[in-house]
Amino acid sequence: MPGTTSTSSSNSQPPTTYSGRSVFGQAPTFDLETFSNRDFVVKDFVESLSDSAVPPNRKSGPANQTNAFDPKPFIRTFENALNRMVEISADLEHRENELSAAVRRAEAQHGRAMQATKSELDEARAKFERLDTSLSGNDNNSVSRTVKIGQRLEELDRQRIRAQDTKFLIQCWLEVSERGELFMLEDIRRQGGGEGKVRCANIARQLMKISQRLDQESWPQVNGAPVHVNGVNGGPNAIQKKRPRHNTRELIEKFSETLEKDLLKSFDEFYRRENFEGMHECAKVLYDFNSGASVIGAFVNQHQFFIDRSQLITEEVGGDPESWERLADPDAQAPGVEPSLQALIDEVKVVVQEESAIIKRAFPYAEQVMTKFLQRVFQQSIQQRLEMVLEKANTISSLAFLRSLQAARSAISTLIDDLKMHGLIQTPEPASPQITMVLDQQFDDLFVPYFAGSTYIEREKRNLEELYSSLLFKFTIFHSRRRKAPTTLMKSLAKSGSEMLSSARDAYVERLDSSDLAPAQKKMLLRIAGLKDAENAKAQTEIEVSTEDGVLSTTNTKRMLKWLAEAVGRGLELNGGNETARDVSALLHILISNMAEIYLDTALDAANDLAASQETVAKSEPDLSYVPTLKPAITIMHLLSTFIHTVLLPLASSSISVRKEMTRSTTQTLENLENKVNTILQHTIDVILNWTSRLLANQKKTDFRPRDDPGSVQTTYTELLQTPTCQTVYTFLSRLHPLFLTSVTPGPNLTAFLTELALGFRALLFAHFQKFQVNAAGGIMVTKDLTKYIEVLRTWELGEEFEQGGGGLESVMEIGHLFVVGPEALRERVRGLREKGVWEASILRGIVGRREDVGSVGVQSVLGML
Repeated sequence: MPGTTSTSSSNSQPPTTYSGRSVFGQAPTFDLETFSNRDFVVKDFVESLSDSAVPPNRKSGPANQTNAFDPKPFIRTFENALNRMVEISADLEHRENELSAAVRRAEAQHGRAMQATKSELDEARAKFERLDTSLSGNDNNSVSRTVKIGQRLEELDRQRIRAQDTKFLIQCWLEVSERGELFMLEDIRRQGGGEGKVRCANIARQLMKISQRLDQESWPQVNGAPVHVNGVNGGPNAIQKKRPRHNTRELIEKFSETLEKDLLKSFDEFYRRENFEGMHECAKVLYDFNSGASVIGAFVNQHQFFIDRSQLITEEVGGDPESWERLADPDAQAPGVEPSLQALIDEVKVVVQEESAIIKRAFPYAEQVMTKFLQRVFQQSIQQRLEMVLEKANTISSLAFLRSLQAARSAISTLIDDLKMHGLIQTPEPASPQITMVLDQQFDDLFVPYFAGSTYIEREKRNLEELYSSLLFKFTIFHSRRRKAPTTLMKSLAKSGSEMLSSARDAYVERLDSSDLAPAQKKMLLRIAGLKDAENAKAQTEIEVSTEDGVLSTTNTKRMLKWLAEAVGRGLELNGGNETARDVSALLHILISNMAEIYLDTALDAANDLAASQETVAKSEPDLSYVPTLKPAITIMHLLSTFIHTVLLPLASSSISVRKEMTRSTTQTLENLENKVNTILQHTIDVILNWTSRLLANQKKTDFRPRDDPGSVQTTYTELLQTPTCQTVYTFLSRLHPLFLTSVTPGPNLTAFLTELALGFRALLFAHFQKFQVNAAGGIMVTKDLTKYIEVLRTWELGEEFEQGGGGLESVMEIGHLFVVGPEALRERVRGLREKGVWEASILRGIVGRREDVGSVGVQSVLGML
């Protein structure tokens, strides 16, 4: 009870009863339910007891009344509560004892019931054992004698049948060996019926064995000597048998051939009439002739499915031209499986499932027949149609071939899975291990030619290189013209850096003409490259390119990554396995070669060249048009890094060496790109600070030493908000922030860049104001200029380095204060700046030394401090 930890609530107070007429409050009444309540709180319970012990006259007395504490009401109240709780505890203990006794009685009753049940079970088991013993014949009762009599009769019947069969077999042998006839077997064969033909086949097989033993001269000889069988011929103790008058082997074989043809004919008739029992009997007999090869061949070869398909095998692959065009378009969604192949797969699924039920009922060796049927379906029908579809796709484009191969393999894989789940001859259970192995083997054999060695990955690489080279063609042409000399155009062109632009252009066009590319693929590649056609492109003296062709595009980047992602997914589906790491490494090399080296490197080199050239510009404002290139470059680098680390590297986990090499190559590439971006940003900072320094150099010496003559130009000049030089610098710097916001993604990179630029600008201001003599009125102009400079800096996202490196923006304003305040205030400000460690002593000395009253005693004492 004291350990209860329930939360307090308004309903947690125990029920109480008060009497307003008594001098002392009546103790609250409570029972067991009070303490079993979930909302019971000990503190609230004790408070209610305490409140009930306080007399009503004390509760309503004046607030300032001082009465001595009387413990007696509390003692009486708590004694009553304690007695009540003792009663409740005793009652609870009594109830607990009753429940424990009830539980013990229930357990004893359950034990007795279990014992009785066990005794009944033992008795039933004993009766069952006695019954089983009596049925097994271990005793001499009538039941065991009846069973023994039945077994003996069955044995005698088998002996009788065996004796009759032996007698008939001897009669047939005498007939064929003495008279050269088999009339007895012919009579049984002509009578018809499955059992008769089965008996004829068994007797013919036994006669063949007898002929091999007793008429060895009718059989081929080994090395010119007759075949010896169990000492019958040629042995020293051999019994010379009388040679049969006729060639028994030829007679029996001729009869067997006739019987086999008859059985095959009967099997076909039964099949047409759907007499599965007759088919089963014929198939069982024919299995003894040549392991069922003849009946299996007849069943499979004469199947209507293969007859119909053999007439359609010469049909050309058609399809919607728009579908083939979408299949070759890398930006379009693949249309799926070719319709004729999909129709064949659907038909095969239905036919195989239907025929599996027939095979199961018609053949005692159903697995063997099912195997032959499946082999014929896949090796003839599906394989031929698959080859035709892929040949057609190959005439469209490499991508169409790869997509068709993927769609076909997926559809056939689904067919295989459906057949396995159906179970075929094992339905409704899944297919047996033998049938499963046959299906898997046929599936693998269909696609072996397309995945042997590095055939598949080479197709993927060639397809990506063709797409990337076309997409980046105008981009590289633009930058080649910018450099006035060719660079590495595209890996697929394989041209040296010493060839001119026209040669590079012609090489690309001639490559499309001279290669084995299909016309549809050439058209698609020229469309991606932005060219009308190969002839017009070749006839043009100059390929038309615009500035947009030479700018980085995240859209093109996403297209390149999408194409590569499709190739990776297709590779995992088609050629996944031990070679996955090697294939992914090859695709990574293509991605780095095109996106990093050709695309990003070229654009960043162009921006770097322009930035470096602007450092020496002196007469006009520097050209910062290259700055917008940085944002797409950084975005593309992020996309490239994310794609490689998310998609490619995890797929190479199976090979530690390959993954390590891929990681090293990726890290090196990204570091090179980041260094180029950093170089461009550093050039940009230098360009801005150089131009700002040139603008500050236009500051007049008299700007900060205006004369005090009323009405003079200098006096009017002090009424301006800032000097013309300050306005020029402010205008220049104000245009930078929006430019950088749109060129560099907001974040740590932009903050670091602006902080570095602000630190450089602050250093320029420190140096700038150490060059001019400043009087009291000029100090006001300095303050105005500094206020304007700080205004532009406040709009920049500056880091902590700016605050730590020199006291922040407030330290810049101190420059103006050092020119405005008097000598005494100057002493205090200099002391404060030195204590804070904001500025170096040389800077303070240089600025204070430019005051007009530098020769005064107060200023000299300040300089002495420094």
